[in-house]
Amino acid sequence: MEELTSALAGSFSVSNIPNNPAAPHPRLALYKAKSHDLAQSDRRRHMLERQKKRRQDLANLARRLADNDWENWSTEEDEEEEMEYTKKKPKQYANQLMLSEWLVDVPGDLEEEWLMVVCPVGRRNLIVAAKGTTKAYTRGGFCVNCFPSALPGGRKGGYSSKEYTILDTIFCEATRTFYVLDVMCWKGHPVYDSETDFRFFWLHAKLQEEPGVAEHSKTNPYLFVGLMNTPCQRLSIQQRLAETFPYEVDGLLFYHKRTHYTFGNTPLVGWLKPHMLPDILGIPAPTITVVPPADTSVMDTTHGDLGDMDAMETGNTSKKKKGRRTRKKGGLEKMEAEDSTEAVADM
Repeated sequence: MEELTSALAGSFSVSNIPNNPAAPHPRLALYKAKSHDLAQSDRRRHMLERQKKRRQDLANLARRLADNDWENWSTEEDEEEEMEYTKKKPKQYANQLMLSEWLVDVPGDLEEEWLMVVCPVGRRNLIVAAKGTTKAYTRGGFCVNCFPSALPGGRKGGYSSKEYTILDTIFCEATRTFYVLDVMCWKGHPVYDSETDFRFFWLHAKLQEEPGVAEHSKTNPYLFVGLMNTPCQRLSIQQRLAETFPYEVDGLLFYHKRTHYTFGNTPLVGWLKPHMLPDILGIPAPTITVVPPADTSVMDTTHGDLGDMDAMETGNTSKKKKGRRTRKKGGLEKMEAEDSTEAVADM
């Protein structure tokens, strides 16, 4: 029976995405991975060449995400869906995050051209702060929270129509913290087509200019904390993993310094679990030390409106715009099922 199970596992694939992190790591799995036409290293090179020729109007995309204005907006994918399902409204906030692949082919320029980010356990969220409110979307495009924040454009009062912010984050519910992986737009300035090392530098510089984002308050009930990046020299990786972390570590993301912010899975972002380092990179498995942050009970008692925020996280907001229909139960179940897999599979 075990042999039959192993054979069936090797003959089926749940996704056409090469080296999908939702599946076991190809080099460490118990079955032979499905082969692909191009090696991961070749696809990296092709993507770097293709991004130089890309002509997407990313500034227009950022504005539409901020304004929630999709009139006369369409993509080839949306047009195909409209032909098949004329009544289906596409979720424009879906597939707006840059996702990883398993790091299978170790890049020859890993030490010179790649950066590592240690990621916490949590839910991947797209953050859009605009028009005096901040909204959190799942990878599938569901809005799961709406709240004020100290991000530019994220709370009422003192903002202009040009101030809106778009971030790639991991949400840790226990500490009410959004750990920021990447920035796509800040104060109306899109940086989708900027290279990774600049986006990371700009992200931390801008977060430091807004000290309120790292403090709990009634106008900023959730923290926004930038995740550190580390050069991929062997010693640097070991030193970084020897530090203490304020969160439970989920895994490691490896970013190519020259990649732009692209949508969906890309071979220019790799993903490994810490225990995989000896097999893939030849680095001893680290002992992760976690020091939990200070007790957050003060935060809960100081800001009485956070109870309402919990209701918003499930999509059940009490205030609805005129003419807006509430989501059906089936939709909520789908959203919750999607959220439950994001924490472990979609980095």
